[in-house]
Amino acid sequence: MAAAHATSLILSSSSRFSRLGYSTRFLRHNTNPLPVPRFRCYCSSSDETSPSPSLKKRVVSGVQPTGSIHLGNYLGAIKNWVTLQDTYETLFFIVDLHAITLPYDVQELRKATRDTAALYLACGVDISKASVFVQSHVRAHVELMWLLSSSTPIGWLQKMTQFKEKSRKEGGENASVSLLTYPVLMAADILLYKSDFVPVGEDQKQHLELARDLAQRVNNLYGGRKWKKLGGRGGSIFKIPEPLIPQVGARVMSLTDGLSKMSKSAPSDQSRINLLDSKDLIADKIKRCKTDSFAGLEFDNAERPECNNLLSVYQIVSGNTKEEVMEECKNMSWGTFKPLLADAVIEHLSPIQVRYEEITAESAYLDKVLSEGADRATEIAESTIHNLKQAMGFYI
Repeated sequence: MAAAHATSLILSSSSRFSRLGYSTRFLRHNTNPLPVPRFRCYCSSSDETSPSPSLKKRVVSGVQPTGSIHLGNYLGAIKNWVTLQDTYETLFFIVDLHAITLPYDVQELRKATRDTAALYLACGVDISKASVFVQSHVRAHVELMWLLSSSTPIGWLQKMTQFKEKSRKEGGENASVSLLTYPVLMAADILLYKSDFVPVGEDQKQHLELARDLAQRVNNLYGGRKWKKLGGRGGSIFKIPEPLIPQVGARVMSLTDGLSKMSKSAPSDQSRINLLDSKDLIADKIKRCKTDSFAGLEFDNAERPECNNLLSVYQIVSGNTKEEVMEECKNMSWGTFKPLLADAVIEHLSPIQVRYEEITAESAYLDKVLSEGADRATEIAESTIHNLKQAMGFYI
C-alpha cells in the first residue's frame, strides 16, 4: 500500500460509505512529532527490514477496546505504531472479538470500540499511511480462526501461560472455550494479512510463536505441491511473521507494583495513568505511586523495579536518551523527581487529549475512517482465505 502524504482520507468508489452517498468533512492533523524509538528485529535475513523500492513490508497490530487506553498501551504499542507507519505498510485494528473472552459490559463495548479508535488517531496514527478498522468488521478473522483451529493441537493451547492464569481466575471449568482458543484468533489476526512483522511486548512473544508454528504447520499440511495439484500457485500459504520489539517502552509496569504490568484489569485505577486522565489526576497518581528508600535514582537495578519503570517512562515521554536521563536524575530524591515526571507526562498527553476531543466531536468522520480501513483490510483478507480454502480442498 503506497504511503500517501495527504492528511485526509479519500474514500474509494467501492467504500461502503461512498455507496451510501455520505458527504465528507475531515479533520486535519499532524503526525506525532515524537522521538523515534529504536527496534530490535528478529529476522531470518538482513533484507527483511528494508522495504523494497516498490513494495513495503507489512506490519499489523491491535489493542482491545477498553475505551480508556492507559499509558502502558500507548508507550508499549501505539506510540511505536506512529513510527512504524512511516516505514511499513501498516494495519491497526481494535480487537473487539478478543474483548468478549472474559465477562464484559455489553452496554460499553460499542462505545469503548469507538473511543479506542479515536484514541488511535489522536495518538498520531495517520490514515493516509495506515488502515484503521474494527476486527469484527472483517468477517475473515473468524473464518480463518475456524480453519486454523482444525490444524491446532489442543495441547498447544493448554500450555499457553495466559490461558492457565486467566482460566484459574475464572474458576477452571467455568472459563469460556474462547479463553482457550483466543490465541488461534490472534494467529488469524496476524496471518490473515500476510504480515511480515508484528510489534510485540516481551510478554506477548508466546502468542506470536504460536502464530508462527501454526503457519508452518498449515504450510506443511496443505502447501507446496499438494496445493498446486488443486489449482493453486503452490509453495507456502502463509508468511512466517517476525517480531518487532522496541528497546524501551515495551512493558510499562504498574504504579503500585513495579513487578506487574500496567493493566486495565488491575482493581485499582491508581495503578495506571489513562490517556484521558486530567492533569490533576495524573499528578496525584504519580505523587502516590510506589517507590523505594534507596538514595538517588538508577536504571536496571533488579532491587529497584519501580525506579527503573518510572525512569523509563520519563525517558520516553521526555524524548531524552537513557544516558541523558541518568545524568539529569541520578542525584534526585523522589520528592524532586515525581513532579518532574508528572509535568513531562502531562505535557506529552495534552495534545493527544485535545485531538481526541476534536475527533469524537466528528462522529461521521470516525465512521468513514473505520469503514475505509475495513474495506482495505477485507481486500487482503479475502485473498488469504481463498488461498487457504483452495489448498484445504474446499469447493470454491
